[in-house]
Amino acid sequence: MTGIVFGLQGVSVFGLGPATLLAFCAAAVALILTPGPDTVYVLARGVQGKTSGIRSALGIATGVLLHTAAATLGLAALLRAAPVAYRAVKYAGAVYLVYLGITAIRNREFDPQRETDPGGSFRRGVFVNALNPKVALFFLAFLPTFAGTGAGADVRMALLGGTYAVLTAVYLCLVALASERASNALESRRVTSGLNWVGGGVMVALGIGLGLE
Repeated sequence: MTGIVFGLQGVSVFGLGPATLLAFCAAAVALILTPGPDTVYVLARGVQGKTSGIRSALGIATGVLLHTAAATLGLAALLRAAPVAYRAVKYAGAVYLVYLGITAIRNREFDPQRETDPGGSFRRGVFVNALNPKVALFFLAFLPTFAGTGAGADVRMALLGGTYAVLTAVYLCLVALASERASNALESRRVTSGLNWVGGGVMVALGIGLGLE
C-alpha cells in the first residue's frame, strides 16, 4: 500500500499531481454545493420536467466552460480592470435573472408544454451562468491557485475548469432529478404553481441583489 501511495505521488497530469487534483476537487465540490442562481434555476426547471432540468444543468456546465476559457485567455482580467465592462455584464445578468424569475412566476417558459424550442432550457442555463461576472472573477482567482504558473499553466487551468464543469453537471443533474421526483410525488398543480412562485421569487431577489451589489 505504501508503494502505491509513493507511486501515485510521482504521477501527474499536465503537471498536476494527484494531491493537487484531490484538493481542487474537494474545494470545487464544497463551492458547487453552495446554493446560488444556478441551483435555483435548475430546481425550477426540474419541477417542470426531468428533461428540461437536465438540459438546464448541462447549459450551466457549459457556462462554466466559457468562464474557464475567459480566465485562460485573460478576458476575465478585463472585467476586473474595466469597471464599465464589469457593470455592463453584471446588470445584464441581473436583468436576465429577474426576467427568468418573472417567467417562472407566470408559468410560461417554465412550462414544458409551452416550450416549443428543445434547446431553450440549455441556452438559458448557459446565460444564467455566463452572465454572472462574479463567477468570472472567481475563476480568475480560483483556477491559478491550483494551476500555478510557468509552462503549461493555461493547459492546467483548462483541465481544472473542465473538471469543475463535469462536477457541476453531475451535481445539477442530480438536483434536476430530485426536483422532478419531488414534483411527481406531490402531483398537485397548486403545489407546482407554488414552487414556481418560490423559485421565481428567489431568482428575482437574486437578480435585484446582483444589480444593487
